[in-house]
Amino acid sequence: MDGIGVLVVVLVGASVAAAVLQWLVAHWWVLVLLTVLVAGAVAGWVRRRAQRAQWERVRARGLRYQLSQLDALGHRDFEYAVRDLMLRDGCADAVQVGGRGDNGADVKATDPTGRRWVIQCKHRRAGWAGSAVGTPDLHVLNGTGRQLHGGDVIVLVTNGRFSSHCPPYAKSQRLHLVDRHVLGEWAAGSRPLWEILHRLPPPRKPSPLS
Repeated sequence: MDGIGVLVVVLVGASVAAAVLQWLVAHWWVLVLLTVLVAGAVAGWVRRRAQRAQWERVRARGLRYQLSQLDALGHRDFEYAVRDLMLRDGCADAVQVGGRGDNGADVKATDPTGRRWVIQCKHRRAGWAGSAVGTPDLHVLNGTGRQLHGGDVIVLVTNGRFSSHCPPYAKSQRLHLVDRHVLGEWAAGSRPLWEILHRLPPPRKPSPLS
């Protein structure tokens, strides 16, 4: 390409750049929108990367429970074990709150996506062979989990089983059940609880546990 050709290319490029710049000045909101979209995409990528790194660090700590170990615990120690599993999974503020006047909450925690978890624990020394957890316990949890404790995810955990009436009631009230089988998978440490349960509310920005 001779000198004239280069000059033509430069002039055309400059004209196009000037036209684009003039268009952006006239339509400044497009530039703002693109900036917001790019910033949101970058922030989302950074957040997901940080969450994956946090989960890997937590998993490296290697907290695991066998069901036989959980069966051997007392009720209060079972609550602490559930708290420790939430801590393992990255809920830095997980706390055991069960006791007299707990209003149905034994463990509270905020997951890495900002959802607040309210968990009630029902321990059965006989495991699956013990008495089934029934709907009365779900009624209490349903009445307090969101209204009093501000939970986004309301869970009842047992090392035993639930009565046949519990699943349909839990589904209708957006409650989550963790029976012996689900607990065994969770306690083994393969995945955090929010990757095992279904129909969870969407993530939200992290905020202090109320």
